[in-house]
Amino acid sequence: MYETLLIYPEEKTEFYQLLHSQLKSLLENETFLIPNLSNASALLAGALKDINWAGFYLIRNGELLLGPFQGKPACIHIPIGKGVCGTAVSEDKTQLVPDVHEFPGHIACDSASRSEIVVPIHAGSRIVGVLDIDSPSLGRFDHADQNGLEKFVELLAAGTDWDR
Repeated sequence: MYETLLIYPEEKTEFYQLLHSQLKSLLENETFLIPNLSNASALLAGALKDINWAGFYLIRNGELLLGPFQGKPACIHIPIGKGVCGTAVSEDKTQLVPDVHEFPGHIACDSASRSEIVVPIHAGSRIVGVLDIDSPSLGRFDHADQNGLEKFVELLAAGTDWDR
């Protein structure tokens, strides 16, 4: 999506360790939601290869509302329980989707997207939103990505004040 200035390791464990370290640095001395999500989406967009969208949807008024992201314009409102993002919230479970066209009720915000991963974000015991990453390639995301991105979301959630 974007050319990176830093050469990231190919090995995924090392890659995600570096990404987590970078996120921790970005979260230092700031807990406000907007800059933290903005920097997190930019970090992901610059680091992850073969993606076409990285960003956040936040729960507002009983639905998912578009938050900070990197990529083409996206769907603004997503009902909970609908599409990959809404399903991640309703099931409170990461959705690892190798082919979005095989996902029942997939919402196509960008017709170029072929695979997707969506990770719920928790503040305490409540879900406050999701991290959503799309790729134009089938099967782009695997369980190593899932583990790395779930840890990324945990770090982000812990370093962000979700109530102000």
